[in-house]
Amino acid sequence: MKFMKLGNRPDTFFTTEAIRSVSSEVSTDLHIQVHNSLYQLHKFPLLSKCLRLQKLCSALKDTSEHTVILLPDLPGGPEAFEVCAKYCYGITITLSALNIVPVRCAAEYLQMSDDADRGNLVGKLELFFKSCILRRWKDTLVTLQSTRNYSPLCEELGITGRCIDAIATAIIASPTQAITSSHSRKAAPKNWWAGDISELGIAHYWRVMVAVKSAGIVPNKLIGEALRIYTRRWLPNMSGNGQQNELEADDSFTESPTDAAMKHRLLMEKIVSLLPTEKGSVSCSFLLKLLKAANILHASTSSKMELARRIGLQLEEASVDGLLIPLDSNSSGTLYDVDIVMAMLEEFMLQGQSPATSPPREKLRCERRRSRSSENVEFEGQENSRRSSSASHSSKLRVAKLIDGYLQEIARDENLPMKKLIAIAEAVPDFARLDHDDLYRVIDTYLRVHPELDKNARKQLCRILDCKKLSVEACMHAAQNELLPLRVVVQVLFFEQSRAAMSGGQVTELPSNIKALLAKTTAGGEDRDALKLHHIGTATPIEDGWSISRLKCPATKLATLKTKLAEEEDNDMDDDLIPRDALMRSASSRFKALCSLPKKPKRIISKLLAMNRSASERN
Repeated sequence: MKFMKLGNRPDTFFTTEAIRSVSSEVSTDLHIQVHNSLYQLHKFPLLSKCLRLQKLCSALKDTSEHTVILLPDLPGGPEAFEVCAKYCYGITITLSALNIVPVRCAAEYLQMSDDADRGNLVGKLELFFKSCILRRWKDTLVTLQSTRNYSPLCEELGITGRCIDAIATAIIASPTQAITSSHSRKAAPKNWWAGDISELGIAHYWRVMVAVKSAGIVPNKLIGEALRIYTRRWLPNMSGNGQQNELEADDSFTESPTDAAMKHRLLMEKIVSLLPTEKGSVSCSFLLKLLKAANILHASTSSKMELARRIGLQLEEASVDGLLIPLDSNSSGTLYDVDIVMAMLEEFMLQGQSPATSPPREKLRCERRRSRSSENVEFEGQENSRRSSSASHSSKLRVAKLIDGYLQEIARDENLPMKKLIAIAEAVPDFARLDHDDLYRVIDTYLRVHPELDKNARKQLCRILDCKKLSVEACMHAAQNELLPLRVVVQVLFFEQSRAAMSGGQVTELPSNIKALLAKTTAGGEDRDALKLHHIGTATPIEDGWSISRLKCPATKLATLKTKLAEEEDNDMDDDLIPRDALMRSASSRFKALCSLPKKPKRIISKLLAMNRSASERN
């Protein structure tokens, strides 16, 4: 750290009964009160260099020795005043980045300029500030930090602005090499400057980062990393270890909870305004942590929506835990902020809605034939376009898996409206879900947590499920799930049996509870196929006690299914859309017949029995 010494006389100041004075053969004739400190000094050395003291003394009518000049608002207090007074006496003083700001402000207050005396203290301080302080990285940082206590005057004198410009210039000139002095550099981490400027207050930090960003030279990833370091330094619960920083712990004793929350909220909004616009410059996990903190701190809606927009641009990098953004514990709504996740998902899906860029297939006859090189360029461009679209497709597959995992978590919330669950599930395009097993887990979880749902609500919820995309294990679980509407159970069985029949393999036997239910409900001669269940003897039986990952369901009760079947028969009066012998035709005919689902569960079960019987006879 650079320092400057002025004066050559020894220090003769002393203290007597709380009064500071200077040892001299001449008696003191000037009394000055600075805050709670009283100084007994001499007029000649001080008035010759301080215009303000000259004016105050000339304005006093009483010139007795007991007259005291009051300086209650002198910046820097007694310490800075004593340095200025010693300079007037020619006593040696030492100036550095640690004390230059209060002394410079005090000298300005006392008007120790060249107007009072040529080569006065103000001019010497300015020279030291320009030639030494601003040319050294550490000295500039220390000086800038010390301006916080004298902010208005430092802004007026240009100290703050010049320090900020010097710091930003150093970062821009060498963003990946640490500056050890004005003439030497050494190898260091690429973000060498991020840790140093993280000690600044948010007001100064924001101005430095704005200057750095406006230059357009420092890579956005380095700026994003610097913002992450600063946020971990100052925001509570952002350090990664769950503990507050030492400075935050100290502030908690002096600040009220309201003041601390307001300070953190301001810091949060400033950080959001500094985020680089380039996608990927800040990690998705960091953005999600910021959003969680914004919810807790009640940040502005614009800040939260900006974070949601940025997260949506790289949603494929998120995790399920990251998307679980808690709401205020005092609110009576849902546990997690579902609306903000919906905004992220919508922003992500908007990325793929770009106009087609492929050229038209037909060209004008009068168009001249292009060279082979130009055709190669176009071919390469089309290949790059296909690769980018493939990447977009793969990211949508990852997001679909992510959203289904997120839905499984929020489905456990008793206060979650079904409409919001359906809206998020339907926001994912159909092609992005290779299977619907996870979506089935969502439905099953939601139905178990919300047993009060009526039949219509359960039907509406199950519309998001595509039974054709269920695995065999999921189909087995759904077939015995008494929480599902009976039509869904029948559709699951229908597609499973049809899939087995069309593949040319052995048709799986219906579950015993479904066979028993059909036998009892059709004993009156309503459906003759139900009376021939004993012909299905060659198929591999399905065990009643099976399970799927994370979901286990006991065998369905016959009474419950009978009640469901009766309700379905009362409400669904539509005719069967598939003729009885449709499934006995060729494979292509059977496939076309499967495209329209029967709406009467009993009749569709009869078709399943017919399929099973015919396959058994062929075997």
